[in-house]
Amino acid sequence: MNDKKIIDITLPIKNSMSGVSIEPARTISKDGWNATTLNLYSHSGTHMDAPIHFGVNTQTIDTIPVNRLISSAWKVNVTAIKPKELITIKHLETIADKISPGDSILLQTGWSKKIESQEYRNALPRISKELALWLGEKKVNIIGVEPPSVADVNNIEEVTEIHNILMKNDIIIIEGLTNLEALSSSKFTLVALPIKVEGGDGAPARVIAIEE
Repeated sequence: MNDKKIIDITLPIKNSMSGVSIEPARTISKDGWNATTLNLYSHSGTHMDAPIHFGVNTQTIDTIPVNRLISSAWKVNVTAIKPKELITIKHLETIADKISPGDSILLQTGWSKKIESQEYRNALPRISKELALWLGEKKVNIIGVEPPSVADVNNIEEVTEIHNILMKNDIIIIEGLTNLEALSSSKFTLVALPIKVEGGDGAPARVIAIEE
C-alpha cells in the first residue's frame, strides 16, 4: 500500500454528539485494564442507513452485501452551496458522463466544519428529488454526504421522500462524512464498513478513501 494514499473521512464518535454516551466501565487501577461502555444512537456520527430505517423494505444493516461496501467512487466539489440549498443534477455535471453503474458518489460541501453549530443540523444543503431520481437512473451504489442527513431532518415529508427514492433504487446512504477536502483526486476507491448490528436500521461506520 506504499504507493497509495489512504484518507480517513470518518467523524470520531464522542460524548458531545447527540445520542452518544461513553462512560468508563473498567480502569487499570481498579480492574487491571481500561474499558468503556458505549451507548450509541444508530445514526450518530458518520453512519450508514439501512432500508428498514424508513420501512422501504426489510433489509437491515447486517444484511447489506459486503461487496457493496467497497467501490469505485467520485468526489464532487459543491462547496459553493448555500445553507438549505438543494443539490441538483447541475451540481454533478462534471461527472455526469464519467460515472458507471455501481460507482459511488461523495458530495463535498464542507458542511462537517459546522458540526458544532446549529446550522449543521438545521440549515443543511440537501439532495433534491430531481437528483435522487437521477442517481437511481445512473445506478449509483453509494451516495455519501457531509451533513447528518441527505434531506431536511426538520421536514418529515421531505426526509421521508428522499430516503425512499434513494432506497427504492437500491442506493446505500452514508451521512456525516468529513475531511473530503483531503482527497486530491476526483476518483478513488471507497471503503465503508458499518458496525454489523443484527437487525439494525443503521450503524456508525468507518469510512476511508484510497487514492492511487
